Order: sequence, then structure tokens, then C-alpha cells
Amino acid sequence: MRKLKDFKNAKQTNNKKRDRASMFLAMFVVLMLAVVARVVMLDNGSVGDNGKITVSRPIELSFSDVIRRAEDIKTMEIRGDSATGTLADGTKYNATITYDPEMLATLAKSGTSITIDTSKTFFEGLVTFAPLLLTILFIFWILRGFRRSGPAGIGRSLIGQNPTKIATGKPKTTFKDVAGIDSEKQELAEIVDFLKHKDKYKTLGARVPRGVLLSGQPGTGKTLLARAIAGEANVPFFAASGSDFSGIIVGLGVAKIKEIFEMAKRNAPCILFIDEIDAIGQKRSTHSYNDQDREQTLNQLLIEMDGFANDTGIIVIGATNRVDMLDQALLRPGRFDRQVYIELPDMAGRREILDLYAKKVKIGSEVNLQDLARGTTGFSGADLENLLNEAALHAVRNGRSEITSDDVEEARDKIIMGPRKIRKMRPEDIKLTAYHEAGHAFVSLMYADITDPIHKATIIPRGRALGMVQHLPIDDKVSMTLDEVRANLSIYLAGRSAEEIFFGANKITTGAESDIAVATRLARYSITTAGLSKRVGLAAINQVGTFGTRGALENASEKTAELVDNEIKAWLDAAHADATKQLTKNKKTVEKLANALLEHETLTGEEIREIVFGKKKTANKTTKKTTVRKNAKAKK
Repeated sequence: MRKLKDFKNAKQTNNKKRDRASMFLAMFVVLMLAVVARVVMLDNGSVGDNGKITVSRPIELSFSDVIRRAEDIKTMEIRGDSATGTLADGTKYNATITYDPEMLATLAKSGTSITIDTSKTFFEGLVTFAPLLLTILFIFWILRGFRRSGPAGIGRSLIGQNPTKIATGKPKTTFKDVAGIDSEKQELAEIVDFLKHKDKYKTLGARVPRGVLLSGQPGTGKTLLARAIAGEANVPFFAASGSDFSGIIVGLGVAKIKEIFEMAKRNAPCILFIDEIDAIGQKRSTHSYNDQDREQTLNQLLIEMDGFANDTGIIVIGATNRVDMLDQALLRPGRFDRQVYIELPDMAGRREILDLYAKKVKIGSEVNLQDLARGTTGFSGADLENLLNEAALHAVRNGRSEITSDDVEEARDKIIMGPRKIRKMRPEDIKLTAYHEAGHAFVSLMYADITDPIHKATIIPRGRALGMVQHLPIDDKVSMTLDEVRANLSIYLAGRSAEEIFFGANKITTGAESDIAVATRLARYSITTAGLSKRVGLAAINQVGTFGTRGALENASEKTAELVDNEIKAWLDAAHADATKQLTKNKKTVEKLANALLEHETLTGEEIREIVFGKKKTANKTTKKTTVRKNAKAKK
């Protein structure tokens, strides 16, 4: 810590010296401008007895006027093509003339006092010596940069400030402030132990990783985890972004890399964190039009990381969302020895994160954080923090002193579907949306024993969606069975089936667009990647495209590609037929469910189950669902 303070004091002293030199330079410029202004005023006027400048405007004479009024001209001072002087009555004049010996002889005969000035004025001398003066000042500026710690000093003098934005200090963040990624924390605890007790590693001859690469989706806590490592080990933390090492001046990135690594060496043991390292660590190219400056910066980073001694105590931590873009030389052992992928939190991890952030807000006792964790599959730690913040903002807008379940529901719906839309909809569109969502909800209950339980159904428009049926997973799923795939396909297409049954085939709308897209993706994945189709078999067939364009199927002939398309259509047609059959047999129940949605706009899972099965029939629900499932299997 003493070294870090000494470095900061030295840096502040250098900044003061640089500011003092800049102040002297500014004073010199102001003084020169004052002198120039004084000379200009003296050239255009005269100083009176009271010290004030008296300006007398001279008259203008042409060349012919000079010849015609030769006898009236008392004095004439010639500089190049210009002449100034006084007339016999004391009037000053300016004239533009051409050098003519006969004219000068005529003026001399008339008694005119003629003076020819060949000396240079102040401005002419300034124009002559200005380039030389500027060159000397520029060389002096460069030499000052060399004296201030080499190339990095050049960068500072050219930019005018320290170009590398480095965050320094000892973070107060520890592993207690990081939740939901216990396995990743356990893997990084070894680095903390090395920073605290490096002697026992030296005794055994073990080499602790010099670099750790943290990767994962945005918002999973890479930066927070890096700060927690430094805070847990109580060592200095230096943080910079990959974009800080690029600039418009060639070679400046190399100087910045040297600067930050020199700083880290002076304060070892420490953590050196480079966020978004893919900005400088992209793969080097063999083409002549590649970014030479970026590659030079990468080369310098490779040299600095490879030049460490084993006992320096400097650990470089990089963070990126795109590991596939990094150069292989950066990932080899000896540089980034260890790669830690931070996954999105599972249900238990989401509950831990919600418990952590719930301590920072006033949350009501009726809010069930476990249900919230179940309903936020795919959320990152940043998403969960944002969800509670949105809930708090909604509570404030409604004048509440704590967050309620309604605030949490509103915040989740806003993040998943978008903000609530206030749009004027036709009564027939609202009615069609209600039957569409009722179809989804009913078929979901028919497959409730093998799919996620239904949470609620709503016809309140949000974002691009006119309505939605939400499910809450009981636990985290890593895979799906064939029965689950077919059941979900039926649920996705149940909305379109309800439109056809209750409004006719000619009244179907484009509202099922997203349902059809999701169903198609699930069917294609199941057939071409997961090998769930007997007709296609176990061959992996991936459809890839570049820059959003549609590409051909890999590892597949035209005949196989046609077979895949036919199989996807067959799966979707079967799911659509299954949903249509179930809705047709239970039209009155579905209609009752749709009318309840029209009346209340939103129905909870319990309310939907009461409408479909009735309060007294809840106990027989399992028998009915099992029968439906067996019938569906028999059809398949």
C-alpha cells in the first residue's frame, strides 16, 4: 500500500510540474499578444501628452494623384508598393505607387523629402521566424515527453491527459457480495489463497496461474467476481477496459500496456483486471489490410504476460463475452492458464441472488422470492437486480412504502414482454386474443403432469404481444423428453387452433406468429440436432447462416434436407391436430375460460384450474390428465 501511495504522490507531483509549465507557456503567449497589439496601435496612431492614443485617419491617394499633387507633398516614405507621408498642410496620406525613377525625380524637384525603407516590419519578421519557433517548441514538447517515463509520457503530452483510465485501490467487495456462482468462486479461491500465503506454494514448487480468463453472458458477474478476488485477498486492484488501449496515434496502445504493467509491478502482489479484453485480444490475421496497431498492442500484452517471474504476485484477470474471438497465443498456458465460464444462475443461484439484493430494498413479507426465482429462468444476476429495482420504482409510483407482489409481477412482465401498451383495440380483436390465450392455457393444463405448471394468463398488451400465458418451472431442466417436446408443440399451437375452432378458418390472424416461430425452432432442433426423429435418424444436421442470411443444411444432401423439412411439417401438423382435438372436445370449458379473461384480463394459475376442473374436481385432476396423456400417446 505504501508503494501505491508513493506512486500516486509522484504522479500528482508530475502533474503539478506539467500544469506549472503549461501556465508559464500560456503567460508567454498572452505577453506576446499584448506586445503585438501595442505595436499595431502605435503603427495606427500617436500617443498624446495625457498618455492616450490619438488616431488620425490618413487620406488615400492614387498614383495619378501623387504625380498631379507633387508640389503639395512634403514628405514621402516608400516601402515596396506603398507610400506614406504628409502634405504641406500637415495632412497624412497613404498611396499605392509603382517604382518609377521619373516620378521620384519630379517629387525631388518639388522639394519633397523622400525616404526608401528596405527594413522588415515586426509582422514580416514574425512570419519569417514563426515556423522555426514552432518547430523548436514542438521538439521541446517531445523531449519533455521522453523525460516523463518514455513512450507513455509522449502519449500524455500529445493527448493532454493520462490516456489510460485505470481504477486503483483496494476493493471492499468480497465473496459474500457475490451470489449464485458458488462453483466459480470455489475455483477462484485458490488464487486468493496464493495471494495471501504464496510462501507455501513456493516451497512446494507449484506455479499459480498467471492469468485467469472470465467468460460468460453479459450480466453474470465477471467484473464483480474480479473485484471480489482482490477484496478477499486484500491486495491492490488495477482495472482498465480493452478499449482504453486503442487510440488514433499509432504505437500509443503499446505504451499504455507498458504503463499499466509497470504500475502493477511496483505494487505487487496485486490484481490487474482488463475488462472486454477481446477489444485488443482478437485473432491476428495474415492479410495486409489488418489493424497493425491493434496487433502490436496484442503482441506487447503477450510479451508482458509471458515475462513475469513466478513469484511476482501479479495475477491478470481478463473478462470477455466472446472467447471465440481471442487469439490462441493469449489462451495458452503461461498466460491465461485458467478459463472460468460463468453460467447463468440456476434456480438455487437465482434465489441466492434475490436474497442478496432483497436486503437493499424494502420488500413486503407476502412476496415469495422462491416463486420469483422459479419464474425468472434465463435471468442473469444483473437482470435480477434490475427486476427488483423496477419493482421498487413501480412501488414508489403507486405511493407504497414497500414492494408488494403486484410490483414484482409488473416488473417481471415488463422485462419479459415489455412495457404495458395503452392502445385502442377493436372489441373483436380483444375477444380473439382472449380465446387465443384460453387455448394455450387449457392445453397447458391437459399436459400439466409433464410440462411446467401454469402461472397466469393475461390479455393485457405488452410490447408486441397482445397477451401471454406464463409458466413457472418446478426445477431446472437440462434436457427434454420426446413426450415433453410433443406436449410443448401442442401448447404452442393451441392458440391458432382456438382461433380456427371459435372464429372459423377464414378468421385466423397473424397473432400466432411468435408461437409458430418458437414451435418451428423446437421441432427443428429436436429433429436435426437432438436426434429425436426416427425418419431422419441420429445424424447431426445443423442449419447455419452468416450475418443473418439463410444457409444450406450442413452434412446433408438435398434429399436429406427435403426429408428434414417434411418431418418438421409433420411434427407441427400433428401437434396442431392434437391441440384442435382437445379444444373441440372441451369447447364449453374453453369458452368459459375465455369469458373469464375478457372480464378480469388476468387470471392466476389457481383461478384457471378452478374454471377448468372445478373446486370439487381438483382431486380427480391427475386421473383426467393421465387419461388425456395416454390418448395422446396412443395417437402418436
